[in-house]
Amino acid sequence: MNTPTRPLLSQIAFSILFALSLKPRHGYELMQQVEHDSGGRIKLGPGSLYGTIKILSEEHLIEELPLDSGERRRYYRLTKKGWDRLNAEVAYYDEIARLARERHLLSQEIEAA
Repeated sequence: MNTPTRPLLSQIAFSILFALSLKPRHGYELMQQVEHDSGGRIKLGPGSLYGTIKILSEEHLIEELPLDSGERRRYYRLTKKGWDRLNAEVAYYDEIARLARERHLLSQEIEAA
């Protein structure tokens, strides 16, 4: 199995990058998309959202879009480095899911066995 060369992203950081893979978003949209994508398991508050956005920006995984005149909301998007990191993480989790299926660890397969 290919192991990542760096530590995996936190669940929140991964979820934010995953939400931005659809389109650039502002903070509130990110909170809604992360909650939707996680089936309601992750509910971001402003502190965790903007703290993680700061870290992702410092790591050059996301960037803030220039503000349009009169626009108050800040929009964020993935950078090339962010896309590469997200794809590497998804590939890792895909391999883990393959192994889980092979080992019959998924709940549907346990019930069917």
